[in-house]
Amino acid sequence: VQLQASGGGLVQAGGSLRLSCAGSGSTFSYTAMGWYRQAPGKQRELVTGVTSGGTTKYGDFVKGRFTISRDNAKNTVDLQLTNLKPEDTAIYYCKSVRGPRIETTFGASWGQGTQVTVSS
Repeated sequence: VQLQASGGGLVQAGGSLRLSCAGSGSTFSYTAMGWYRQAPGKQRELVTGVTSGGTTKYGDFVKGRFTISRDNAKNTVDLQLTNLKPEDTAIYYCKSVRGPRIETTFGASWGQGTQVTVSS
């Protein structure tokens, strides 16, 4: 699966952004998809993931502010970011894996990353 992420940008605290990840490949509907992020000087962390069946999981820091959605017909997975905080500033990467667990490295593919910057 090849992934192309888009939709990042600069937004004020409390604002919203929508990230999109387009995937290619006939196995898209059989993969788990998700988003990670990496802030300067920090490790990459899981933001959210969704299985092929639509089961979602979120990082503890999300606290209801972000929503992931996928469209298997369009081979896309989107991430709606709301109530953004300066600490959400990071490069956001989409990821796909074989199987249901987004944390696995099995068959993992990564998009190129998109920058999200939240000003205070």
